[in-house]
Amino acid sequence: MTAPSRATRTTRLGDFAGMMLAGAIVLSAALTGCSAQTAAGAGTQPEAPAAEATGTPATELRLGYFANVTHAPALVGLEEGLLQDALGDTKLSTQVFNAGPAAIEALSAGAIDATYIGPNPAINTYVKSAGASARIVAGAASGGAALVVQPSIDDPSDLAGTTLATPQLGNTQDVALRTWLADEGYETDTTGGGDVAIAPTENAQTLTLFQSGEVDGAWLPEPWVSRLVVDAGAKVLVDEADLWEDGAFPTTVLLVRADFLAEHPETVRALIAGHVASVDWIAANPDEAATVINARLDADTGKPLSDAVIERALEHVDFTVDPHAETFEQLLDDGVAAGTSKPGDIDGLFDLSALNAVLEDEGEEPVSAAGLGTE
Repeated sequence: MTAPSRATRTTRLGDFAGMMLAGAIVLSAALTGCSAQTAAGAGTQPEAPAAEATGTPATELRLGYFANVTHAPALVGLEEGLLQDALGDTKLSTQVFNAGPAAIEALSAGAIDATYIGPNPAINTYVKSAGASARIVAGAASGGAALVVQPSIDDPSDLAGTTLATPQLGNTQDVALRTWLADEGYETDTTGGGDVAIAPTENAQTLTLFQSGEVDGAWLPEPWVSRLVVDAGAKVLVDEADLWEDGAFPTTVLLVRADFLAEHPETVRALIAGHVASVDWIAANPDEAATVINARLDADTGKPLSDAVIERALEHVDFTVDPHAETFEQLLDDGVAAGTSKPGDIDGLFDLSALNAVLEDEGEEPVSAAGLGTE
């Protein structure tokens, strides 16, 4: 497939204007905060709610997640019943999202109590609420994100004048793309201008636009990287793992609304126990994992992944309860430089006390909050 000309790409930017405006509105909501917790917490830095504090079990826990391979602990936990088993009498209800900023809107509005999510939206809600909105209580996945491009693009220097997609303005892959482009000497902005146009686009639509040549590439999480490679002939220009020390960086974490954590610490600990069981199940059942993950994806999206896609995707993701807290200061700096985050203090973002209690019970090593919260 031949890459479109610069003139064609420039004309095409108008087609994305509405999409980018919608993304900008979502980003504005994420940056300004839209919950009662945000207003109440303005100007203060409350201590993280202690997971061992007294409280009552919740009658229901509303959980968000994405239909992505990078959210496999949620997919496996739901498909195998591990999350509900751990929650006991607490009813588990779920909602599927496309990207982090939309999940944060739901969390801030009180529509969900916890969500699997990328790190940058978690950082944004914490900063804008002055620490009142939510806590990261565990990691879920590392790796599994990349920039894939049309076959005619061989080098970063070929990207001038192109249009690249991300899942949503201000989400983790969006920030990663903007940061990498800046390092390569390109200017971008949050309205689609600059040397390279960035078009926040729903993942399934990105695949269609890539196949028709309407976008030249995309920075995506799995399984969408593999979908574009296997189903659309894309090639990987940048594997994000190559940009981090030892290839370790957080793709997905488990975030809980701070009020819910304070009111129902026993329920949160049960959720974490189910989450740990899901991550352990994936590690212990490598031959079955693809089938179970695919079954949940089929239930959520109406279509399973091909064997080639899911096998490739799983090769590029590590599932871990470690949120890699040591990377979050850099992630915040990257978001600020990209124009999708506001500067702020993320001390207290993590409450890993319940996670480490569960790990201790299983005889496993504790996980570090890197000085950014309780352990």
